[in-house]
Amino acid sequence: MKKSLLLLLTFLAMSSTATLAQPAPAPATATASPSASTKSLAPAPKPGLVLPPEKAQPVRMPKFDKAPVIDGKLNDEIWKQATVLKDFYQTQPGDNIAPSKPTEVMLGYDSKFIYIAFHCYDEPDKVRATIPKRDDIWNDDYVGILFDTFNDKRKAYEFDFNPLGVQADGIWTDGQGEDFNPDIVMESKGEVTTDGWTVEVAIPFKSLRYVVGKDKLWGAHFWRRIKRFNNELTMWMPINRDISSWLAQEGHLSGMDGISTERTLELIPSLTLSETATRKATLSPAQLNAGLLDPGRLANGPIKFDAGLTGKFTITPNITLDFAVNPDFAQIESDQLVVTANQRFPIFFPEKRPFFLEGIDIFQTQIAAVHTRTIIDPDVALKLTGKVNRNTFGLMVASDNGPGNLSDRDREFIRADPAFLLGISNPTPSQIAGVQESQGQLARILDKNSLVGVLRLKHDVGKKDSFVGLLATAYRFVDQYNYLGGLDGRFRINPQTTFSVQALATTTRRVFFYPDEGVAANRKENGFIYALDYNMNGRHFGYEISGVGRTRYYRAEVGFNRRVNTNNWNGFFRYNSEPKPKARMISWRVYNASSTNFDWQGLSQYFNNESQIQFSFRRQTYLGVGLDKGYERVFEEEFGPTRKPGSNCAITNTCTFWGADNERSAGNTGVYMFAGSTPSKKINFNMFVNRVAGSLDFDFGAPPRYPRVSIPAVTQRNALAAGLCNVSPLPAVCRAPLDPGPGTFIHFDGGVGYQPASALNINLSFTKERLRRYDTGLLAFDENIVSLKTTYQFTRFIFARGRIDYDTLASNVKGQFLFGYTPNPGTAFYVGYNDDLNRNGYNPFSGELEPGFRRNGRTFFIKMSYLFRRSF
Repeated sequence: MKKSLLLLLTFLAMSSTATLAQPAPAPATATASPSASTKSLAPAPKPGLVLPPEKAQPVRMPKFDKAPVIDGKLNDEIWKQATVLKDFYQTQPGDNIAPSKPTEVMLGYDSKFIYIAFHCYDEPDKVRATIPKRDDIWNDDYVGILFDTFNDKRKAYEFDFNPLGVQADGIWTDGQGEDFNPDIVMESKGEVTTDGWTVEVAIPFKSLRYVVGKDKLWGAHFWRRIKRFNNELTMWMPINRDISSWLAQEGHLSGMDGISTERTLELIPSLTLSETATRKATLSPAQLNAGLLDPGRLANGPIKFDAGLTGKFTITPNITLDFAVNPDFAQIESDQLVVTANQRFPIFFPEKRPFFLEGIDIFQTQIAAVHTRTIIDPDVALKLTGKVNRNTFGLMVASDNGPGNLSDRDREFIRADPAFLLGISNPTPSQIAGVQESQGQLARILDKNSLVGVLRLKHDVGKKDSFVGLLATAYRFVDQYNYLGGLDGRFRINPQTTFSVQALATTTRRVFFYPDEGVAANRKENGFIYALDYNMNGRHFGYEISGVGRTRYYRAEVGFNRRVNTNNWNGFFRYNSEPKPKARMISWRVYNASSTNFDWQGLSQYFNNESQIQFSFRRQTYLGVGLDKGYERVFEEEFGPTRKPGSNCAITNTCTFWGADNERSAGNTGVYMFAGSTPSKKINFNMFVNRVAGSLDFDFGAPPRYPRVSIPAVTQRNALAAGLCNVSPLPAVCRAPLDPGPGTFIHFDGGVGYQPASALNINLSFTKERLRRYDTGLLAFDENIVSLKTTYQFTRFIFARGRIDYDTLASNVKGQFLFGYTPNPGTAFYVGYNDDLNRNGYNPFSGELEPGFRRNGRTFFIKMSYLFRRSF
């Protein structure tokens, strides 16, 4: 433990120059050209100057006696009664200077809606306006809103609209950034006019959580992005870059009295019809063992009808109950393909299902102890969330049939005769017993449900964005369980600095691997995890010191788990130049980041130091280069049993690692470059390339295309080919323990977006990773992923989309084709077809190479849902 403390103190001393990466993300940036308009532009207050009275005092909202028609035209007489906000400031790339184009915002409300209108003055032929899908408007000009409906400067609703009124909406959480997964029911329309463009918006109060009444205020920001002017951002309230929080600098709205307090019930019944064909074996295990090639056959399954119901009940304007009964959780689009070769730890995939996305920010903490994708397919799920005064709470429970819903192949395995499964004549009793034990283990969990519970409590502290909180989760499946609980907090020290901390303890019964014993056993173990973050984010300078540590038996069955028995500490320091909006090079940025890992026994596992410089130019163009210098060390116990003192396993080749050394290490040096640009409103591109000398190959291989290429693995293959391994006892040369070793690693990823028409969008991306070992000179893996995605928006709500992914490592081509109609969140109609083919791939039954295309499966589906909404 003394060694651990010494390492920690040494690193903290080294990283006194550390810094935090980025401030809380702002909406996508934009730029505007000089205005020919005669409308006045706001003089820019410099930091520290007093706000004008109309911004320093709350803006009183007028109550409309007649609702405007939401058609984007601003020709309703009622808009003459609206409060008008003007005199915007350019905050990016300029620092509270005069904007390139003027903007006006009109506000009003009635008992059921809040109304907002934007008038964005511009040259109409230069406005960037397309018909993108919802939440994907960032390549257009757009306007945006933040409504802090509890005026707590901690969280706000975000609404963005492009010139045609296409929506992007989500939740802005101070210190966490934006989450555009939630979709809020509202109405918006926009149009390009002779003097620019206009947007009208009506947001139902029942779509929000809020407080209103006498002396109640909402915090608010209003902004506009102009893409062609270096991604210019203009805002109604000036932004002081010496304050890291946007919500701490919000304006305020008042006067919202007489709101109709309603309890709203939303019901979304859904129905999915699907038919799936899969490639099935036509030969028995014995025939396959005899060397016969099985081409398989495509067998159509029965047509499946899957009905479900999700709903929401607004108990009060700030407390909501969500529920689901057999919800349809089929994803319309699968996850993006990623490189999986040489990966030691799980890969994170974000949540996409609407039920779990609603209010997900409440359950998100510094430690990813809640990741709802672990709830696979619930029969029933309930979620109660809300805020009362300074207290935020969330409770979620689910009964999940996913863990026990075994595949057809597993079900057939349970029912099959053990001798048939072995595929050999006259199997021994021990062989049959081994198969029966596996069958029994699967039968024990067949069609069993897991039970999941999550509790989250937060209490606001002080007048800023500080809080203390509690998180607890529970998971039980058959005889396995996991309970987790602990405290967390975030504290605003000054306008630039925050400190966050979290600590959780766990108790778990599950199958753990015990390397000292060399066995996997179902036992109860306790675990612990901590996380700390000290973040200073100033105008030019910033730094961050952070750490997270997990003990060997820490598990979060409802969360996302990565490396255990490790402590990771990071230091970051950055400097940003003062932007020059009219210069060729607008700004530059330099940072240095250091990171180290050591286990709870004080042994070093990893170190890396990264230095980077990035330049920003006109036309949203950027270029950056970086250098990494590091060291990686791995231990035998992380991959399998530890060798016993006095063991001769190094001679017999039965250790986890090959040879006499029970660890491997290598120094590494990496150089990378990245760039991107949007030279016109029709095209954009980006790229990243990285070369690392000394990167570790963990010796997993990437079979069947790339077998292991370490010295013991190559030696074993040669021995097998020479017929040396058909004897008993097996010679040492016929065994191949793991032998992680260094090599040269290359990574490239890039993409091009092309929009030839306002309704058509085409995106092509390419990712490549390869690793060649030094000791054998052989290629450990070379994986290439190509993705082509095309979307045609017939209208804002009707689209056709096609996506094709090709992975060379898997020799696999996947096609996804979808027609959709989505008039509002909850109401949708989809018709889709998915195809899965191998190209020059390997037979799934015999492992033999198959030339040409072979279909693995295909699915045709129709999915429909409808939102019923009633207020009481």
